[in-house]
Amino acid sequence: MEDLSLHILDIIDNSMAAGASEIGVRIEIDTEKDILFIEIKDNGQGMNAETAKKAIDPFYSSKMDKRIGLGIPLLAQAAREGGGELTLKSETNRGTKVMARFQLSHPDRKPLGDVEETIYILQKTHPDITFSFELVRK
Repeated sequence: MEDLSLHILDIIDNSMAAGASEIGVRIEIDTEKDILFIEIKDNGQGMNAETAKKAIDPFYSSKMDKRIGLGIPLLAQAAREGGGELTLKSETNRGTKVMARFQLSHPDRKPLGDVEETIYILQKTHPDITFSFELVRK
């Protein structure tokens, strides 16, 4: 994936597949701390602790028609390559939160891309889902 907005789109697709009716994206750009932080949270079906651990493995998928799941593992890889890390928190029937932290100035960090346009298109194509987007610059 060329930019982080495509990773965000992929994670949101997972949220919709998990039955989420509310999906929030928060991006924080902190130039003083040299951090780019992305949080995607939903109110979908969530995962138990065992499944959440497996979700970071690229050879695991909860989808019966797929042998591998790449959304979360690819974002985790992008975070590591960009000097950061990915954290996943999920609870069955309560939703999932994916948080990725990047070193803002890292030479291998992918560009953010057009997240606003991505969210706008999702809102137009999925009117039954409530999307929220917050961009914070410090």
